[in-house]
Amino acid sequence: MSELGNSLSRTLAIIIKELRQLSRDRMTFALILMIPMVQLILFGYAINTDVRHIEVGVVDLSQSSWSRELLRVTAATQAVDFHHSYGSVQEAEQAITRGEVKAVLYLPADLPERLVVHPSFTGQGQTSRQPALTPAVGQWLVDGSDTLVASSIRGLRTLPLDEVAGRPHNPALPVLEVVQYFNAEQRSVVNIVPGLLAIILTMTMILFTSAAIVREREHGNMEFLITTPVKPLELMIGKITPYMLVGILQISIILTMGHLVFDVPIRGSALNILGSALLFIAASLTLGLVISTIARTQLQAMQMTIFILLPSILLSGFMFPYDAMPEPAQYIAEALPATHFIRLIRGVVLREAQISDMPADAIWLALFALGGLLVAAKRFHKQLE
Repeated sequence: MSELGNSLSRTLAIIIKELRQLSRDRMTFALILMIPMVQLILFGYAINTDVRHIEVGVVDLSQSSWSRELLRVTAATQAVDFHHSYGSVQEAEQAITRGEVKAVLYLPADLPERLVVHPSFTGQGQTSRQPALTPAVGQWLVDGSDTLVASSIRGLRTLPLDEVAGRPHNPALPVLEVVQYFNAEQRSVVNIVPGLLAIILTMTMILFTSAAIVREREHGNMEFLITTPVKPLELMIGKITPYMLVGILQISIILTMGHLVFDVPIRGSALNILGSALLFIAASLTLGLVISTIARTQLQAMQMTIFILLPSILLSGFMFPYDAMPEPAQYIAEALPATHFIRLIRGVVLREAQISDMPADAIWLALFALGGLLVAAKRFHKQLE
């Protein structure tokens, strides 16, 4: 019994010691509390697969009272919001390529005539069984690379035309055609593979660099740095440069395997892909450096990396559509580098867009990288604590 009592006493001493150490480690304790709360809020409040209020445009060549009523009926579904108007299909296609809108509703000049003879109407010698040989009332031009958004738009093919034309109709027949660009087969892997670039790079780049300064401190190498003429900014640049090459290698592997194994199209130029990747890699690495100047141990650095990674997966548009998120969640998403990179890389790889077509995201990543580098250099003090 004495041996058992001694063993329990020693075990209890270790437990007390660990609890005291945990209570002193305020950073770890805060992360223990914050991570489950953030996950609960993200999954319970911000994550929504019911896509509504999609930002779309319109090409209204009819400019009639019927076209305005059709737009009103479509907007009343709350599935889409008309924010842009274009003068031609070509302008609409360019807007979709730039990522300005997810879809555009095209209404032809002969819209009133199409409404009158559309086979969904009953009466005047037509029946609901009559083959739909008459052209559709209009067309949805959709960015098919976002499968959830495209699926929501396809749900708008049937509309209550009796509200538009004032006559009863068969709601089962489609009113609008849907033309899907960039992913006509609606394969989800086409949308997932480019998004994986952001998630994998977020995890590896931030994790590698978040432990960079901490590792120097824990291994006792900080004393050697103190005796050298290396300046903080030079140290930061020297730390992240090798990992930029690692990031480019990872992107090459993912895109190559995605193309060969899953037949994901790579429509953009190598130069635009490289430029987008370098902007995001630099932003992620500098974010990791800022974390490394805050964390005191590699465990803390890893915990803070997870704290950044979770919102990047859930709010960036990788898993759930950005348009489906409530406004507060969108504000958080806009602060994450992964959100801007996913827009860029999907536009370049899938829609053959140029970086210049999406300047807001590119400029944001560049400013984030520059600001993170300056903050990390300012926070780093080449001295022993």
